[in-house]
Amino acid sequence: MPPVHPPPFRIVDCALVARVTGRSAQNLRELRDALLTVDAASMYNHFWGSLLRPSLDDHVFHNDFAVWARRALHDRVLAERLAAVDPAEYATLDDLRAELVDICEDRLDETDLVPWARRGERFHFQSAQMVGLATGRELARPADLAAALPGFSRGSVFYHLVDARRRNADSADDLRHWLSDMGPEFSSLVSALGRVDPLQGSLQDLKRSVVELVTSHFDGRAA
Repeated sequence: MPPVHPPPFRIVDCALVARVTGRSAQNLRELRDALLTVDAASMYNHFWGSLLRPSLDDHVFHNDFAVWARRALHDRVLAERLAAVDPAEYATLDDLRAELVDICEDRLDETDLVPWARRGERFHFQSAQMVGLATGRELARPADLAAALPGFSRGSVFYHLVDARRRNADSADDLRHWLSDMGPEFSSLVSALGRVDPLQGSLQDLKRSVVELVTSHFDGRAA
């Protein structure tokens, strides 16, 4: 029988379609209460989606809940705890919701005064649906990655390197899945990509890190 070749890597772009939920919070207790019942899609939007939306935030607090805790509630302890949550570690969005509720309740137990945001700085919950957009571009060989990755749009970086960690049962991104199927000679690159944290920095930072790893791998093989 002829050898079976893995399918090509199909590059997908994406966009988030946001929807207003009508829920909001002005203090930590209201945030906790809203988290208990708000649509689970809000968890996705305010964690994963915050990377895809254009923002001037400094990315130290890389989800919307952490940013609001720092900027509106002026509670750095709460902001740091919320920022430390990696949504890929939770099997479902409801599991992620439960972790956020626990963090809020722990902070409420620690404080004598409930942190409040000023008028006009309420946290507004939004849900979002991701729409995948076929680009028609395919990569037949791993060696094609080095040339293709710099041209990935923000949506493609998000789809393949961030959202994939939620879609795939093992929390791996699409590049690692594809390269793993290409043979053991790419195991070192797969391992290196696995050490990149997609939530530490912007999508541009993430793309830069991945491009450097892929370029270094293939330059080393050519040497």
